[in-house]
Amino acid sequence: MILEEEDVLVATTYQIPDELWDRIKTLLPPPKRKKKSGRPRMDDRLAMNAIFYVLRTGCQWKAIPRSLGASSTVHDRFQEWRKAKVFQRLWTEELMEYDAVKGLEWEWQAMDGAMTKAPLGGKKHRPKPNRQAKIRNKTKSPRGRKRHTCRSHS
Repeated sequence: MILEEEDVLVATTYQIPDELWDRIKTLLPPPKRKKKSGRPRMDDRLAMNAIFYVLRTGCQWKAIPRSLGASSTVHDRFQEWRKAKVFQRLWTEELMEYDAVKGLEWEWQAMDGAMTKAPLGGKKHRPKPNRQAKIRNKTKSPRGRKRHTCRSHS
């Protein structure tokens, strides 16, 4: 595989530091035994680099640069480690370390969030309001008088 200059830059920019990797690899479950022969398992550190790339950039799994690995393999590894609670244990360990170094006020915590309207929320198959009829009934003539439409004479 020939890497373009841009791919090499992505691969090196998103490397997990050695100190952090040493802590992460202790949390990883042992690899599952393969039932079939074939390609060797993707390197765990490379997979974690790609997962962190997705988390840091917000890109879709299929948009992972090829230099970080095959998107389907990276996503499979993410799912495997999520089920093994690797990320939860990493978060807990790092939070406890931060508490030991800086201190956390455990009695007072807040969570940031945003309230937005669900883009497709609401009941399905509900009748649509007839807004055009409302608009037509309230239109005014150029002289300022209310126009009488067919609906307003009923």
